[in-house]
Amino acid sequence: MDAGGEEAKQERHLVLAHKLFLLSHPDLDDLAKVALRSDALDAVKSDGMAPLFESLAAAGVLEPDDALLAEMRARIDEEVRKLDEKIADAEENLGESEVREAHLVKSLYFMRVGEKEKALEQLKVTEGKTVAVGQKMDLVFYTLQIGLFHMDFDLISKSIDKAKNLFEEGGDWERKNRLKVYEGLYFMATRNFKKAASLFLDSISTFTTYELFPYDTFVFYTVITSIITLDRVSLKQKVVDAPEILAVIGKVPHLSEFLNSLYNCQYKSFFVAFSGMTEQIKLDRYLQPHFRYYMREVRTVVYSQFLESYKSVTMEAMAAAFGVTVDFIDQELSRFIAAGKLHCKIDKVAGVLETNRPDARNAFYQATIKQGDFLLNRIQKLSRVIDL
Repeated sequence: MDAGGEEAKQERHLVLAHKLFLLSHPDLDDLAKVALRSDALDAVKSDGMAPLFESLAAAGVLEPDDALLAEMRARIDEEVRKLDEKIADAEENLGESEVREAHLVKSLYFMRVGEKEKALEQLKVTEGKTVAVGQKMDLVFYTLQIGLFHMDFDLISKSIDKAKNLFEEGGDWERKNRLKVYEGLYFMATRNFKKAASLFLDSISTFTTYELFPYDTFVFYTVITSIITLDRVSLKQKVVDAPEILAVIGKVPHLSEFLNSLYNCQYKSFFVAFSGMTEQIKLDRYLQPHFRYYMREVRTVVYSQFLESYKSVTMEAMAAAFGVTVDFIDQELSRFIAAGKLHCKIDKVAGVLETNRPDARNAFYQATIKQGDFLLNRIQKLSRVIDL
């Protein structure tokens, strides 16, 4: 996806993290990796990220260079010495706000050079010298960015909980809306697509979290998560007709066709767009671990939607609707039926699919009867005990 002019606003370490992810991706060709490796090395050298360079060289991602590593470490030591002098001067000659600012600069420097533990420790020191809730929230956002760079989900989860506790003391709406995007990204990266979609949709008109990703990437995530979690009515109201989404959906390749062909039941077009979307999902740092799961869920949604209109339908008609072979549909549906994802059965002899959708009212009636029998048995046992 094209980040456009907004990439300049994106936190550069998160841009670097995505490039490092692509460097390790087996599906990316070697020519593309040459350019990515050059970009990654330039970014590491520019920020003097000695710990990251050392780990990447050990992993064979970058070429080892002892002289460069020693130079970066010397630069870090010299810069830390200067920052400590500024902190000491602020504590001796200036006020509390200047002392806090000096500590914050040191925190951000450790973030910049990739010293994760030192950055987290220094952020705690800075927090101890911070009074305003808004400024404390900004420190939590820095911690969340560290967590996202390292994909440290435990750190991210604890930081989100901490942010929510801070909001009970106060906090402005702008920071609350930013937190929703961070939390939505966390849920998406940990395969809770339903919560992710809800938080992304809440933030669609107030999005300002450009440090994480550009707006078109945010719309991509919103559509991707909504398709497999919302019913048709909600999808129409919140996504298909949403003006904020309509304004940028065309910038993301295949996304408009993917969404609209599904909603408009144009299944052949959907499968064409679907094949185009797979590459984008596979090459996304947050979605790639859930690639196979997401592919299954999308196909469950589209097959269920198609079968919803029929009591029975021929395999040939369904294959024609999707633009695939009868054998492909047979194999696909067999797997989903066996897994309990689709409520239908295949009559192989007649070449017909027969739906057997569960009756919600009847299921509720049966559950009530079962619970009633259980309650009567408990009462009878209790009455025996009382009689004794």
